[in-house]
Amino acid sequence: MNTLFALSMWAQKNRWIWAAIGVLLLWLVLSVVTNRFSLSSLSGIILSASFLTVVGIGQMFVVTTGRGNIDLSVASVITLSAFVALLTIKGQDANLAIGVVAAVLLGLAVGLLNSLLVVGLGIPAIIATLATGYVLATATLLSNKAIPGFAVSPALKDLATGRISGVPIMAIIAISGVAATSFVLRYTVFGQLLSAVGQNRAAARLAAINNGRVIAAAFIISSVLASLDGLLLGAYIGGAFLEMGQPYLLQSIAAVVLGGTLIFGGSATALGTLLASILLILIVTTMQIIGLPPGAQDIVQGIVVIFVLALAGRQALTRRTTAEPADGATPKTQAKAAASLPE
Repeated sequence: MNTLFALSMWAQKNRWIWAAIGVLLLWLVLSVVTNRFSLSSLSGIILSASFLTVVGIGQMFVVTTGRGNIDLSVASVITLSAFVALLTIKGQDANLAIGVVAAVLLGLAVGLLNSLLVVGLGIPAIIATLATGYVLATATLLSNKAIPGFAVSPALKDLATGRISGVPIMAIIAISGVAATSFVLRYTVFGQLLSAVGQNRAAARLAAINNGRVIAAAFIISSVLASLDGLLLGAYIGGAFLEMGQPYLLQSIAAVVLGGTLIFGGSATALGTLLASILLILIVTTMQIIGLPPGAQDIVQGIVVIFVLALAGRQALTRRTTAEPADGATPKTQAKAAASLPE
């Protein structure tokens, strides 16, 4: 009994384990059913999941700030960044540095705009980032008319599609990003501030934390990573097209929540985002093998997101219900305790 309780507590602290189990089970099922899946095929899955992981990590920072914050502009940022890369790099390695700087500046500009709308003007994140996405979509249409061709920088192409000892370079980049993000979340001041803001903004404010700066930083990180992801994705597919970032909108949210990051904020797991990205790509691959049309695939992914959100909401309600009796504090005494915190 004690062992089961210990495993249950460990699973609650390491929520990424469920995505890992899902990846293992689905991969085994596909291997048995198709007789084609092997470590080499899993390598291709991980390559596709790497692009989702990069944008998913950025989305994770926003979700961690709490209050249902989601960045709905990432899809438009990815698409516009791919077009900007084509316009600035022009298929020449000599212009690669300019293209990277342009992608970073695009991400910074969009992140600052989202921060101004959400933090400065107090507009709900979903509405603000959706509006930003529409503005970027217009800019993408203008960029599409200005594209002279679809030449891609050879160096950038090698980075997006190349392999080292059979391991995709993009997978190395994604795993390195996950490791760096895990370090930031666990061992840096910013990671602690992000968790504090996501858990309780009022308490964080009373503890002299600048909530606005932390939330703004999360949106900027999300936009910059989405822009860099668009740069690499454009090189991977060999060009850019309208709505190329659209699949990553729903999938980035699903990867974050399915990976174990709390949708209500305050707790994130970068490893879970990576594993959930792999799981989602496996789910899409399974649907393609079955022969489901694209519309049906979107429906299935939507059902997965709804199921995970419902489960997360149920867990949060259960945790809140069990925590209240243990506190033994009425709302009045809780208010007094909060008021006693230093300004």
